[in-house]
Amino acid sequence: MKQRFLVQGGTRLQGSVRVEGAKNSVLKLMAAALLAEGTTTLNNCPEILDVPLMKKVLEGLGCQVEIDGTVVRIHSPAFISSRADFDAVRQFRASVAVLGPLTARCGEAIVALPGGDAIGSRPLDMHQSGLEKLGATTHIEHGAVVARADKLRGAKISLDFPSVGATENILTASVLAEGQTILDNAAREPEIVDLCEMLNEMGARIQGAGTSTITIDGVESLRPTEHTVVGDRIVAGTWAYAAAMTQGDVTVGGIAPRHLHLALSKLRTAGADVETYDQGFRIRMNRRPQAVDYQTLPFPGFPTDLQPMAIGLSAIADGTSVITENVFESRFRFVDEMLRLGADATVDGHHVVLRGVNELSSTDVWSSDIRAGAGLVLAGLVADGQTVVHDVEHIDRGYPYFVESLNALGANVQRISV
Repeated sequence: MKQRFLVQGGTRLQGSVRVEGAKNSVLKLMAAALLAEGTTTLNNCPEILDVPLMKKVLEGLGCQVEIDGTVVRIHSPAFISSRADFDAVRQFRASVAVLGPLTARCGEAIVALPGGDAIGSRPLDMHQSGLEKLGATTHIEHGAVVARADKLRGAKISLDFPSVGATENILTASVLAEGQTILDNAAREPEIVDLCEMLNEMGARIQGAGTSTITIDGVESLRPTEHTVVGDRIVAGTWAYAAAMTQGDVTVGGIAPRHLHLALSKLRTAGADVETYDQGFRIRMNRRPQAVDYQTLPFPGFPTDLQPMAIGLSAIADGTSVITENVFESRFRFVDEMLRLGADATVDGHHVVLRGVNELSSTDVWSSDIRAGAGLVLAGLVADGQTVVHDVEHIDRGYPYFVESLNALGANVQRISV
């Protein structure tokens, strides 16, 4: 049954909200649990649709997975399957995270090519190249990526681009490889640090997490562990931009502000009062935002996942903003929906120029991915009437209790089934 959101414009967000664990971390941690026989427990897991989807993937490999609210327990048996089938994998991109663990533990991985958000091409070339440098053979066959290795051996690997997914699969393969692996131009995201911390708790020997060079000394085996998932910086950033767009006053907890340093800095430039704490921040805005330019880059740059929120803020800002997308080429599909809402925007290659308007105009819009959907809801909050956001199942994949959290902050959003 299809669901949609009815978003009433003209509401000011005020109050406090706490974020759960990061979507972009928990799914990879669940996959990493394959590396050790026994039961791994993950705390602070977000209650989103993608967690049960990863549960289905792991159960298809022979694991037992229990979800109890924000706690996920994964029992990885002595023998697991090396084949992740199409039906379980096709629905979301993060399923490819099982490629590295399966290659390391089973000597073979057959993983159906994943699905996920329609935000541009995300090939597995760097994943395959990294595994090949570790001694595996890889190829694409019958709609699946196949990796095989009698023995993985440490190597020096340099990524062409600091790909988060490739970094994760190389990490989870190399922890059980013979010898030392040095990974240059590695992704530096907080979710990578979270993965490395959990792997070290399992007995891995990883140094340099959070820097562009990660060193992994292979070990013979890993043990299960209990780990708390890092807070979701993208959800936290969404609430921050929602506060600024609605000229609100919102306190966000459960997140280290340093993980959103540039995003919060941009809000200060736009005119918001930003106060940071050890595990949270407060955003206050009492006037129309000022125009600010953005360009998305890998961490510590401005997150591509917050680009729709930056567009939403810029659409109602005083002045002209230029937003440059450097990560995913199809993310500007979101702009077409913003034009429906009355935004004054022009796309030129991987740039969009936004000339701020005083108010958006409510209408029906369609979300194409998780972040675009959330961005459209925020835009609806500053429109002149009731905006209808369709295809909201995307939003449910990345935002726990999204409607409930918005309404607790003073919004008027209804979920209806059609």
